[in-house]
Amino acid sequence: MAISASQVKELRESTGLGMMECKKALEETGGDMDAAVELLRKKAGAKVEKKAGRTTAEGVVSIADAGQVHALVEVNSETDFVAKGDAFQAFAADVAACVAANRPSDNDALMDLPFKEGAGTVAAAREEIVQKLGENISIRRFVLFEGANVGTYVHTNQKIGVMVDVEGGDGELARDIAMHIAASRPSYVAPEDVPEEVIAKEREIFTAQAQESGKPAEIIEKMVEGRVRKQLAEMCLLGQPFVKDSDMTIEKLLKSRGATVSGFVRFEVGEGIEKRQEDFAAEVMAQVKGS
Repeated sequence: MAISASQVKELRESTGLGMMECKKALEETGGDMDAAVELLRKKAGAKVEKKAGRTTAEGVVSIADAGQVHALVEVNSETDFVAKGDAFQAFAADVAACVAANRPSDNDALMDLPFKEGAGTVAAAREEIVQKLGENISIRRFVLFEGANVGTYVHTNQKIGVMVDVEGGDGELARDIAMHIAASRPSYVAPEDVPEEVIAKEREIFTAQAQESGKPAEIIEKMVEGRVRKQLAEMCLLGQPFVKDSDMTIEKLLKSRGATVSGFVRFEVGEGIEKRQEDFAAEVMAQVKGS
C-alpha cells in the first residue's frame, strides 16, 4: 500500500527516528501505526521511543567549515548537565561537520546522511547517543553559508552562535560583526529589510502612546515618526552602536572598511521553546566590552 507523507511525519514525531526508517517500518507493517512503533522499538530499542516526547530545550550550537562552506547547527538535550558533557558536544561538532561537508536540504535529508566512517546514518548515531546518555537528543535546526569572508562566533557557553556574510573587509572585521550580533540581537540588516506589517504595528503602538499626551495631531505625527525611526535603528544591524565602540554605528564601521553585510543568522539555544530563560546576550555583551 502507498504510505502518505503525513503518516511518516506522525511516526517520526512519535518516535524521534529518521524519515526513511519510519517509512520502511510503515511499509513493512502495511501502514499500521502501532505495529510500526513496535517494529521500530524492536530495531532501535525501546529507550529511544520512550524518550522521544520529552522536551529538549537545552543543548549547544556548533559551527563547522568545509572549504568555503560554513554550517551552524543547534543540537538539543533535556538537561544542561548532559549538554556540557564531552560526548554530547562531540556529537554536536560531528553533526555540524556532516552538514558542512554534505549540504543537506533539510533535517530529513540530514538524518539519512552517513554520519562518519563506521557510524551508520545520522539518525542511527542520534539513536546511539540517546541510549548512551539516557536523554532525548534532537538536531533542531541548521543553516549553511558559503563564501570567502563569512564571520562566525560561538559564545564560550555554546548557547549562542552567529554566522554573518560580509563582503569586503577582512576576517577580523567579519568576526567582530558576528560577536556584535551575538550581543545585540538585531532582527534585520537594514530598515528596508523590515516587513511593512512590522513597521505598521510599531507605528500603531507609538501612535496610541503619543495620543495620550493630548498634543495636536501634527505634533503627534512627528513624535510617532521619530520613535519609529529610533525603533528601526535598534532592530536593524546597521543602525546599532558597535559594541566595541558605542560612538560608531555598524553602518559607519562597515563604510570605513569598504564592506557590506548581505545577511546573518543568530541561533540561541532553546529560543522559542518554553523553558527557564537566561540572558546569555548580556553575558556576551559584557565579554565583548571587556576584550
